[in-house]
Amino acid sequence: MSQVGMPGADVAAIHSRSALPWRVLLIGLAAMYLPVYWSASQELWQSDELAHGPIILALTAWLFWRSRDRILAAATTSSPGLGWPLFVAGMLIYGLGRTFSVASMEFFSQPLVLAGSLALLGGRPTLRAAWFPLFYLLFMVPLPASLVDALTGPLKNWISVLVVELLYRVGYPIAREGVMISIGPYQLLVADACSGLNSMFSLAAVGALFIHLKPAVSRLHAGIMVAAILPIAFVANIVRVITLVLVTYHVSDEAGQGFLHGAAGLVLMLAALAFLFGLDALLTAVTQRRHMAGGRDA
Repeated sequence: MSQVGMPGADVAAIHSRSALPWRVLLIGLAAMYLPVYWSASQELWQSDELAHGPIILALTAWLFWRSRDRILAAATTSSPGLGWPLFVAGMLIYGLGRTFSVASMEFFSQPLVLAGSLALLGGRPTLRAAWFPLFYLLFMVPLPASLVDALTGPLKNWISVLVVELLYRVGYPIAREGVMISIGPYQLLVADACSGLNSMFSLAAVGALFIHLKPAVSRLHAGIMVAAILPIAFVANIVRVITLVLVTYHVSDEAGQGFLHGAAGLVLMLAALAFLFGLDALLTAVTQRRHMAGGRDA
């Protein structure tokens, strides 16, 4: 019996038709968000607070590319009951953001529009396959100014109190008035950039990616790592402020406010990453010891 196969041209046509909706989605997303990215590159991403934006964008694109086979393989039937509400909500938020030039709304619309599109194209399994890249898009959303102001004040005050208390206990002539720190003949203002809010956001992005890419960790391990991200960033920022205070006191005010002030940001991130990776190593060692003990008991 001879086997009749489908002509090669017909197979190519079917694959082309199946890929067409995904290509349309990519073209639509590019038309919507490339202008947003361009505007951000000229303004928002020029600031120290939001300079991580292009990095998050590149990482998100890589995450989607890395997951592309799993996303396409998961595509089944459309889920309009889930997809249309997400898509319409995202488009409304996008339209309002573009109309009134509200960057946080423009960027917040991204995961909604994309999640709705994926649900319409491939259903809930596609959303599950793409959940982490969709979640990671949230790190691109600029925090509203009102929220930043509400969080920055208390953070600066706590950092000032802790830095002064720690250095006073080891014998430094230090005092504070509000967020103004006096040490020897110098006075230093704990500015908004020293509140640690930006470092918390950046470390959360790094930590989330690290936990996602780390193979086979337990939910308890991942939960502890996630819960530790913000405290680690806060402690690391205290290390940064202490470093600047000590450099100013022992070297000069120019040294504390010059190149070393910028370098302290690197010290902050390195310290935070060291804390995070150290915690991960500790949790991994504890887990391995438990497994070994369980094996011996058996």
